Amino acid sequence: MDNEFVKVPEKDKTLSPEKLFYNWFAANIGIMGFVYGAIIVSYHLSFWQSVTAALIGALTFAIPGWVAMIGQREGVTTFKMSRATFGTHGNKIPNFMAWLNMVGWLAVNVITGTLLFSAMLKTIHVPQTGFTKFICLVVFAGLVFLSGIFKEDTLAKIQTWLSWIFGGLTLVMLIMFLMNANWGEAFAMKPGSWVTGWLPAVAFIAAGSSISWSMAAADWGAYVHPNTKPSATFWNTTLGAATPLFILMAGGVLLSTISPSLASASDPYQVMYGAIPGWFGFLYFLVAAGGIIPQCLVSFRSARINLSTIGIKVSQKTSLILHAVIIILISIYVLFISGDFLSNFELFLNFLGICLASWVAIFLVDSVIYRKNGYDVKLMEPNSSVHYNWPGIISWIIATIFGFLFTSNAAYRGPFAHGIFENNSSLAVFVSGIAAIIVMFIKSSDKQED
Repeated sequence: MDNEFVKVPEKDKTLSPEKLFYNWFAANIGIMGFVYGAIIVSYHLSFWQSVTAALIGALTFAIPGWVAMIGQREGVTTFKMSRATFGTHGNKIPNFMAWLNMVGWLAVNVITGTLLFSAMLKTIHVPQTGFTKFICLVVFAGLVFLSGIFKEDTLAKIQTWLSWIFGGLTLVMLIMFLMNANWGEAFAMKPGSWVTGWLPAVAFIAAGSSISWSMAAADWGAYVHPNTKPSATFWNTTLGAATPLFILMAGGVLLSTISPSLASASDPYQVMYGAIPGWFGFLYFLVAAGGIIPQCLVSFRSARINLSTIGIKVSQKTSLILHAVIIILISIYVLFISGDFLSNFELFLNFLGICLASWVAIFLVDSVIYRKNGYDVKLMEPNSSVHYNWPGIISWIIATIFGFLFTSNAAYRGPFAHGIFENNSSLAVFVSGIAAIIVMFIKSSDKQED
């Protein structure tokens, strides 16, 4: 079989480190970072504890940076490389969960963007009806699905422009928040526990950002120009994502001194809206909605790649239509029928986070132990003779079970979810990843002894 069936063609490797940086910068410039900062404060931390938690949490994007670097070295997208770790058939389960994760967050972002777009029109006195909300859905979703016709180089250029436009506008908002912040109250915040407060805060950030994005990292790294230094791919992925996220979270820490209810608000965007001058309302909602689009572009692109890697072979046009129909139907159900779907759906995505944390840990350990000299293309071909790579599969199952044993949330409580794990479901993501690393190393030592 032609290697290019697995590997990205050389002519398509056009991404520079700068474009890679802007891609990840744009995907993390959304003002939800302010909410993350407020949530950090809700762990009862001091100002400096909150800032360091934001910093370390943001720097966990070194995980996607590492995955992107491997993707560039091999010229292969994420879940094609994962076939070598789990086998062609064994890989389909984490691959399918990754697809669900991407489609899920894409739906959440499209719904959120539609609501923000609708709120933006309200500031200019456009009547709020079911029809106008439907038009907002069509326009916002249309902008996302339009990206499906573009190639990687074009998407990278779009992300670059989005970075400058929405990055600049978000900076204006940040300055407004900093000017109104109660600095005295921020510095007077009492320190909390490093174990039961700071660590869960870091885990929350990682679970909600870098872990989820890991599955998309090699999908971009594989398209980086081959002459690019691997370290450049690593740092531009890591810092491209970590820089805006950290700055916004630090701003969110200060914003919590203005709006203490931000971390627990059912509509945090409305709470932030109350902290800015009324004349800035239209631009505020424009920034909030526009900042979500880059995240949608990355999720949409990787969802389509994951669907293909699972083995569902459809044309680009069919894949585009299929994903569009799924997202639109979910959005219509939430916006016009249920209204109580997002909380349950995000809970479902949290469960997926445990599965994906164990996957990325196994993927990276497998790369270190068994792929030092590169990946065997035959193992990544869809008709590879290695259908099941049992060390990877067993490690993934054990690690995922461990994660669920320590999970505690509104829908499920594991038998070991006590102490620092009680009501801290994000920590279970760390447990899952650490368990995966330990089991993989144990299995590799057993194999060497044999």
